[in-house]
Amino acid sequence: MKPTMFTTTAGLALCLGAGAALAQEVTLTVESWRSEDQAIWNDTLIPAFEEKHPDINIEFTPTAPTEYNAALNARLEGGTAGDLVTCRSFDGSLPLFNKGQLADISDLDGLSNFPDFARAAWSTDDGASTFCVPMASVIHGFIYNADAFAELGLEEPETVDEFFAVLDAIKEDGSYIPLAMGSADQWEAATMAYTNIGPNYWKGEEGRQALIDGTAAFTDPQFVAPYEQMVRWTDYMGPAYQAQGYSDSQNLFTLGRAAIYPAGSWEITGFTEAADFEMGAFPPPVQNAGDTCYISDHTDIGLGMNAATDHPEAARTFLEWVASPEFAELYTNALPGFFSLSDAQFEVDNPLAQEFIEFRENCESTVRVASQILSRGEPNTWNNMWVLSANVLNDAATPEEATAELQQGLASWYEPQQN
Repeated sequence: MKPTMFTTTAGLALCLGAGAALAQEVTLTVESWRSEDQAIWNDTLIPAFEEKHPDINIEFTPTAPTEYNAALNARLEGGTAGDLVTCRSFDGSLPLFNKGQLADISDLDGLSNFPDFARAAWSTDDGASTFCVPMASVIHGFIYNADAFAELGLEEPETVDEFFAVLDAIKEDGSYIPLAMGSADQWEAATMAYTNIGPNYWKGEEGRQALIDGTAAFTDPQFVAPYEQMVRWTDYMGPAYQAQGYSDSQNLFTLGRAAIYPAGSWEITGFTEAADFEMGAFPPPVQNAGDTCYISDHTDIGLGMNAATDHPEAARTFLEWVASPEFAELYTNALPGFFSLSDAQFEVDNPLAQEFIEFRENCESTVRVASQILSRGEPNTWNNMWVLSANVLNDAATPEEATAELQQGLASWYEPQQN
């Protein structure tokens, strides 16, 4: 039967309507604490994704780092959080998954691009569920003024003895403060000192897992020894280091007044912009030549899906892209010092960042020793480590006293350490 004009017109309208529905644009918002990354997202990451997915718009909506946790929790509880959530590692995000606020993305194809240790930072303790795509880690080591080293005829140290020989030479020359490190803000003492050099003593993951299993204690020699090395640092940290804050140490180094900076790789972008001298990097020196090198290659940032998003398919599409080799290369080069955890192979543009990422070729990777499980109770082991590490540097506690207090605090609530 020949269709009437009414039938043809109505059918056409229905088809057009269906096509419009299929092509309807979706806007996804991304929660983050890294407000300093706004330009990187707006200028690099979002355009690259939207070029391939013109029907999905991305809005990066960060919160100040000090306010992020509280603000995100409030928005998740109130149903106003973004579609995608930037995830802190381990116990920073696991409670959100346990409360049903982050979706289980274990079946995301792109997760196969990441090694087990990277996925573990955003998985349940038993590894059964993964709730965030690993985005990047930060690597610890030492950044040095290469011009100063050349001037003084110094080479990168490989052993602890060589490290202190370099510090002695710098101190004897007198042109530079050997180590740009202070203790006023406490967290640097734990992050850029104790958990920077510590893995070489407790053998990285072997020692960390032994603390979790209860087969090792903070009072064991391998956990006391890093503090003993830190006590020696204080002869090289300059006058009044006890009153020296984080930004003071940054300025001492970038102004060329200090030769070596105990570092996290997140400093690379700022240092590259601020310093007018050549820089180099070396991993934490080992105790003896030929020893296995261990680095804190800390799983720092991931991205998950709000379980209550109205756009789960679009959110999963974006997460698949975040798990891709394309994102790995873009993110690593747009934000030098934040290194993709993906197995993807690509060139790193920033020379100093390339030096840091090469640590992975010769050293075994681990994460900060108290980041998983060991800081779930009170006293919080990681926070305790801030205070006690600063106390060691300030001669307010001996290495033995500091580790005894760490152990006592952990054993007060953590059953495997109560045997």
